[in-house]
Amino acid sequence: MAEKELGKVTNYFSKIGVAVIDLTASLELGDEIRIMGGDRDFQQKVESMQVEHQPIEKGEAGQEVALKLDQKARPGDEVFKVEPDARV
Repeated sequence: MAEKELGKVTNYFSKIGVAVIDLTASLELGDEIRIMGGDRDFQQKVESMQVEHQPIEKGEAGQEVALKLDQKARPGDEVFKVEPDARV
């Protein structure tokens, strides 16, 4: 599987399990992401995304979006979009 850099975690709210991510590429609900940093390295599907407390289906480069995460993250963690192999 190929990975494309999406941005970095700028904040993490542990009580609600939400990370704020500064996007450098677009991200949509249903996309598979990978978060890496320190001893953290996990993948999950994007199931909830918000901007300014409003649900959105797609985030664009330059936006800060809030994502509900399955595991903890920290500011500075890198976020990648996991893309299925394009082999035919």
